[in-house]
Amino acid sequence: MNLNLYFDKGTILLHGADEHQLSSFEGLKWDERTNCLRAPASDYRKLVTTLRKQKISYRDNARKFSAVTFPLKKEIIPRSFQKEAADAWMSEQRGVVTLPTGAGKTILAVMLIARTGRPTLIHVPTIDLMGQWKEVLSKYFDTPIGLLGGGVNDIQLITVATYDSALLHVPYRGDQFGLLVFDECHHLPGEQFQFTALGSIAPFRLGLTATPERSDGKEDVLYDLCGLICYQAHIDELSGQTLAPYLVETIEVEMLPEDREQYEISRKCYIDFLRKARISFQHPNGWAIFLRRTSESAEGRAAFKAYLLQKKLSQASEAKEELLWKLIRKHQGDRILVFTQDNEMAYRIGRNFFLPVLTHHTKLLEREEFLKAFRTGEYPVLITSKVLNEGIDVPDANVGVIVSGSGSIREHVQRLGRILRARPGKQAMLYELVSKDTGEYFTNQRRRQHRAYEGYALLPDEPGQNSAKI
Repeated sequence: MNLNLYFDKGTILLHGADEHQLSSFEGLKWDERTNCLRAPASDYRKLVTTLRKQKISYRDNARKFSAVTFPLKKEIIPRSFQKEAADAWMSEQRGVVTLPTGAGKTILAVMLIARTGRPTLIHVPTIDLMGQWKEVLSKYFDTPIGLLGGGVNDIQLITVATYDSALLHVPYRGDQFGLLVFDECHHLPGEQFQFTALGSIAPFRLGLTATPERSDGKEDVLYDLCGLICYQAHIDELSGQTLAPYLVETIEVEMLPEDREQYEISRKCYIDFLRKARISFQHPNGWAIFLRRTSESAEGRAAFKAYLLQKKLSQASEAKEELLWKLIRKHQGDRILVFTQDNEMAYRIGRNFFLPVLTHHTKLLEREEFLKAFRTGEYPVLITSKVLNEGIDVPDANVGVIVSGSGSIREHVQRLGRILRARPGKQAMLYELVSKDTGEYFTNQRRRQHRAYEGYALLPDEPGQNSAKI
């Protein structure tokens, strides 16, 4: 009896098979509603491979795509690591490539789209990145580039979609693409975004990220959905060649006396509550326990307010603003990005120094104007909270100042990556401002647990220039 495969709302149906056929295949389950076997659409490749190995004849009604030719209208001469990454991925046509920001992940994807020759859906986390991808793809391919997101619903053989929009359309279009590209693929294990991969039959999958690690430890979900890491290169390996040489300097800032006094009072209230309630953040659920316990009493609520205040005082002290202004003056003529942990601090700096501020509240047209003015040098400084952490191209930036941030290694690597796009004679410099003798020190130490902090990285033949150790 021939089997028939069908795509159905993010799953694969096997009609014509009995309940015990292919019983060794883990993903298949008998669906009593339809009297057939059913599996997640992402199992399509494994399922077809199994059918062929077991010499079971079948009719494929699930796949709505076929091979297609995507000739390049502009030659790509890959760097050595890009060629190595492409060859490593092509061996399975599945997997995650880890490259630093500015190392040419988009160009690598262009190469692999051309070599794979299948209709392609590219997933990106933001509308800004969707526009950037379309611009690059249009330079290299003659075929129309589709967009899915931001109010646009244009499906083409090569389409760029936000994760949110792809999630909405995958139940209906998960049979139309043979290659999925996941930019910033560390987003993929999210509870909702997983379905963009689970609901598609695409046999070929490429994940791109600078940092696959997640704070929730769900990297294995990424590798299940996209494939294992097949190639990896680090910032320090490419510094001075593909990426600009860089230095990182951590500056401990002495808080103003009034800020210090408030900080110590709030910190004591917060720490005393932790000890009294016997709460340890070493426990996997330590933060959740803390939130629950602080909501149970007036003392707990006061402790939570104290926690927020001591954190705010250390991250956004006035002394940091004074030092920031000195750094801005020191680097006149450079293009400076200033990063904060939250919007409040970003806007405060913008108001005090009359500088442009980019946050997720900034309207798209205004954001584009700010970035254009930054590239031309009309605005030599941009203040941002998190909106520039990921993906947005600011190649002229060569100085970064982290006024405040989380302990996330990914966030640090992303922020460092914003200033590393190479150009002749460029020396990148990243400053981290840390309030002295505060809990912010430990936050800084957590994000320094990355090899990007090891060694020196100076422009050649310029001994001693910016010679801080990183």
